[in-house]
Amino acid sequence: MGYALEGKVAVITGGTTGIGFATAKRFVAEGARVFITGRREAELGRAVAEIGSGLRGIQADSTVMADLDRLYAEVEAEAGRIDVLFANAGGGSYLPLGSITEEQFDVTFDRNVKGVLFTVQKALPLLVNGAAVILTGSTTSIAPVPAFSVYGASKAAIRSFARTWTLDLKARSIRVNVLSPGPTATPGLLGLAGDDAAAQQQLLAEIASQVPLGRVADPDEIASAALFLASGQSSFVTGIELFADGGSAQV
Repeated sequence: MGYALEGKVAVITGGTTGIGFATAKRFVAEGARVFITGRREAELGRAVAEIGSGLRGIQADSTVMADLDRLYAEVEAEAGRIDVLFANAGGGSYLPLGSITEEQFDVTFDRNVKGVLFTVQKALPLLVNGAAVILTGSTTSIAPVPAFSVYGASKAAIRSFARTWTLDLKARSIRVNVLSPGPTATPGLLGLAGDDAAAQQQLLAEIASQVPLGRVADPDEIASAALFLASGQSSFVTGIELFADGGSAQV
């Protein structure tokens, strides 16, 4: 039996930690040639060193158009095409209505909406017909979280993108789907509690108590869902939002 992504070329933005890193590791193990991006050189180098052969790291910020142009120029020169694009880079922060700042709005929508839009649009010349595009969503698109409205709105925009882009790319048979993780033990989630380890563990415990499965996800579990959407196993799946959330936004 062959590997699910044997001979495929994949690009994963925000691939140095958390879900992006776990997915890069899984894609390489499944036979893909993977390019990841990250904003910080040290984290990029660590990721490449850990995964090793089959992975190429390119320092890039998805909100910077010149960085995206350079990313795809390097992918074109080295691989010539893209079979799988996982627009994963993004993030958010808590502020309740009444305290939301223009800076928070701009940063969140730049990373989660503008960055995703141009990550996909600038990849179009390299995407093969029949390619798989995966966008990282969030359970907050349907299950609001207090003080997280800006982030939730940005992820609702991602859900809308997938629906429309599925139609825009119909003639090329390019599948566009959203992968919406539930609470996942990533540096991004832990960072919401600050740098204190005890506070981070308390946050995880509080979140886990609200998940029907009684725990947060491991990034590898989300990578399994990404592999499904990237592979031929999901060949008739497009325009959906796949929730890998332990039931947290479902029941």
